[in-house]
Amino acid sequence: MTTELEVDAVVLVGGKGTRLRPLTLSAPKPMLPTAGTPYLSHLFSRIRAAGIRHVVLGTSYRAEVFEEYFGDGSALGLELEYVVEDEPLDTGGAIRNVYDRLRAEHAIIFNGDILSGADLREQLRTHVDSGADVTLHLQRVPDPSRFGSVPTDADGRVQAFLEKTPNPPTDQINAGCYVFRRSVVETIPTGRRVSVERETFPGLLEAGAHLHGFVDSSYWLDVGTPEAFVRGSADLVRGIAPTSALAGPTGESLVLDGARVADTAVVSGGSTIGAKAEVAAGATVTGSVLFDDAAVAEGATVERSVLGRGARVGEGAVLRGVVVGDGATVGAGCELLDGARVWPGITLPDGGIRFSSDA
Repeated sequence: MTTELEVDAVVLVGGKGTRLRPLTLSAPKPMLPTAGTPYLSHLFSRIRAAGIRHVVLGTSYRAEVFEEYFGDGSALGLELEYVVEDEPLDTGGAIRNVYDRLRAEHAIIFNGDILSGADLREQLRTHVDSGADVTLHLQRVPDPSRFGSVPTDADGRVQAFLEKTPNPPTDQINAGCYVFRRSVVETIPTGRRVSVERETFPGLLEAGAHLHGFVDSSYWLDVGTPEAFVRGSADLVRGIAPTSALAGPTGESLVLDGARVADTAVVSGGSTIGAKAEVAAGATVTGSVLFDDAAVAEGATVERSVLGRGARVGEGAVLRGVVVGDGATVGAGCELLDGARVWPGITLPDGGIRFSSDA
């Protein structure tokens, strides 16, 4: 790292990912295949590129999956440690829960469901230069009314944390990445739920602490919904979102080892075709994610959708904005529209049935 700052990274991955069900019934959200590899692989690539080596994961739901896959992190050039929450602690409580594993004077904290292109080195440099107690990544967005806003003064100091409002005073929102002094982490209460947005940050402001804003307008996406998950994966494949963990060159599609795509099939829009998956003749797959062993039959259309491991889409079926769980089957001629979700192992019969809600 080009600054003299010593820093640990903390990645919070304890959530159950309920907005992404049924995909998260079998895997935690940060482990879902995103552009051909678990989402966390992309975040780890950014952390390592920033010169950080020691990473602590705050886990809870399906905690064992993370260590089984990543181990001690040596294959990634990182040193990974794992801390399990016995009960949900919210963001502030989860940060405090990993305090004993921190080694450096500062820690950069990541929410495990944000895809971002912000310059981590520059955020750390801003933290050092400003002498802040906490430096927050603040993202400029076109419609801040959908979020709480965070105004700053001319010097970049945070002035307030405001709830959602139709007419926010700034386009800056909390982007879910923070640099904390280790001594500030120690002040967070232990053993209970603590919200950084509602308790920690407002309390620090009231006590006169220096909270600084690192304001940025680069790529940023919360991948916590199916729609955003598909978009984020496609943006990684097309090179719009930054990563050095892509399992192939950027382009209109990413086809993994052992996958079969017929000559007359069309795969585009940043789609990922998982290992041993199949796209048959005349099928169209656009801006979608097929997990390993999924199959799309002849003449079917799959747009902006996710097919879980081993899922099957029948001949001539049409899926637009749909999630199909692991091992589920969508029969020939079915039409599934935006918001439809097919639970794992369910079979929808042939015959042109149309679904537009959970199935």
